[in-house]
Amino acid sequence: MAVLPVLVYPDKRLKIPSVPLEQNEPGWEQMLSGLIDTFERAPGCVGISAPQVGWHKRVIVVDASRSSRVSPDSVNHGMMVCINPEIVCTSGKLRFREGCLSVPDFTGNVYRSKKITVRYLDRSFNEQVIETQGFEAVIFQHEIDHLDGILFLDRVRSLKRDVFKRQTYLPPSE
Repeated sequence: MAVLPVLVYPDKRLKIPSVPLEQNEPGWEQMLSGLIDTFERAPGCVGISAPQVGWHKRVIVVDASRSSRVSPDSVNHGMMVCINPEIVCTSGKLRFREGCLSVPDFTGNVYRSKKITVRYLDRSFNEQVIETQGFEAVIFQHEIDHLDGILFLDRVRSLKRDVFKRQTYLPPSE
């Protein structure tokens, strides 16, 4: 499948909570393929959720290894497709500057849990449980928020102090 168009804030469809994906639903493999293609072709993208492409099912794709923020000693499970993910345990707190494909012009400081345990179904609908922390945990929380119709902008404490215009790279002029 081809790259799917990403919904951009303030599109109201980003606020629609998603419903669980059932294995017997027709066309889900094709939509998942499109979601993965979109994820893989978005530069610097470390996570995407199905509602960001207008598919309101509880599906996310996460890969912390695609970022320079990941150090060799960071927790990193590689690329994961997670169906019906849920956070079952959290601990600690950290503040993180987040960005989003659906909010391309801004970043923001958001407080998240430092460590989380996530239960989900893999692509074969087998149950998986992982523990993660730091950057990868932030990605999971951000993407699972999308499944509930929550954007990182909804989580910033102060729009005035914690939201920033995204820097655009301009090549040096000759």
